[in-house]
Amino acid sequence: MIKNMTKSSDATDLGRATSSNGGSGSDSASTSFSRDSLRSSHALPEKASDEPVSVTKPDIGTSTQCVHAGEQRQKSEGAIASPIYTASTFTFESTDAILRFVEGDEKREEYGRYGCPNEKSVEAKLAALDGAEDAIVYSSGMAAIVGLLMTKLSAGDEIVFFDQCYHRSREFCSKHLSRFGVITHQVPTGDFDALESAITPRTKMLVSESPTNPHLTVVDLEKFVAVGKANEVETLIDATLATPYNISPIDYGVDYVLHSATKYLGGHNDLLAGVICGRHESLEPVRGMRGILGSVNSPQNLYQLERGLKTFALRMQRHNENGLAVARFLEAHPRVARVYYPGVDSHPTSEIAKQQMRGFGGLITFELKDADWKQTSRVVDAAQMARIAPSLGGVESLIEQPYVMSYYNCSVEDRRRFGIADNMIRLSCGIEDTADLIADVDQALAAK
Repeated sequence: MIKNMTKSSDATDLGRATSSNGGSGSDSASTSFSRDSLRSSHALPEKASDEPVSVTKPDIGTSTQCVHAGEQRQKSEGAIASPIYTASTFTFESTDAILRFVEGDEKREEYGRYGCPNEKSVEAKLAALDGAEDAIVYSSGMAAIVGLLMTKLSAGDEIVFFDQCYHRSREFCSKHLSRFGVITHQVPTGDFDALESAITPRTKMLVSESPTNPHLTVVDLEKFVAVGKANEVETLIDATLATPYNISPIDYGVDYVLHSATKYLGGHNDLLAGVICGRHESLEPVRGMRGILGSVNSPQNLYQLERGLKTFALRMQRHNENGLAVARFLEAHPRVARVYYPGVDSHPTSEIAKQQMRGFGGLITFELKDADWKQTSRVVDAAQMARIAPSLGGVESLIEQPYVMSYYNCSVEDRRRFGIADNMIRLSCGIEDTADLIADVDQALAAK
């Protein structure tokens, strides 16, 4: 178990490596990276291989994982970057070749709906970063959670959600899974007595985000997993806002970890992708269902995701630094009533965050003092560096007013129930210089 691992925001390396069995990781402030040491761990082979490989030696840091995990040492034509395979189907040289494939003697591609070569290296890299045995990449984060739940749940089954969650995840479960006879229960986030009380013999999965969107509540993963195991119920954590850089749900025994790779993992606001990480055996039927649903990603997107992952650790260092600095600035600003950011002491789950997280990301939610929704919108409009848009985790800072952007058509009662205030602003800090970000926020807050 990894505990008490929070480091200062200006740390130069918050890297983590995973063991080869997907168990607990270790931080590494400096990495001794040599060809011999990697070969001794079977991380990078002497010769080119048809299978991607993972850098899983315990003393290999996160940045090294980002660059090398999951990739062949020698690629087609000697290319250092992965070629983009745009084929929709893959040919066989003979019937014997088909038989070797269908009998499992030869691993290769057959048809684009079941995957492509670009997918293999990305999935292996993501699994290594999360400390998981396996990973499945989808066309989006929503496709990932839909694919998992459609595989694992049947009519009559039940799931329990902590109620602070992405509104589309909530909508899929409450409005669409219910049409197929699956019942969703929502309980207050962090209330483990309510969580346990909601479990019935038909409950198949417990679902939560950590941190949650947009309140940045950090869930006690030890308690969450303990409730699941005591009741023989699987657990799912959406760790999109934390990323594998800042939190390791697999190390706590979580069964499935979800990321919208559109966000920090891709990191450049230029692709859609999602990923589910977990045990290989548990994910095999999920992969089979993905082949039926057809929610695979494109080779071009997979190439861009792999490229984005190369700098993931470096970008997260800046996101963590900027998020903490801006959150502290907002806490001291006379026009700000409340800041939601797990790295500041005023947040109700800051102690849990300090125990479980290595950094706190770039997303900050805050509320203005004595402001209605129109006054709040003027502050959003006054931002000059941060662009007005949904999403988060890219190199560019983004700003939005949740009431207008995502909850405008909800009733007043629903907004109150979901904790969406009229005077709430969500700011995703990019990788710009910290002083410039603070200056932009400062001048925006002067708008009346």
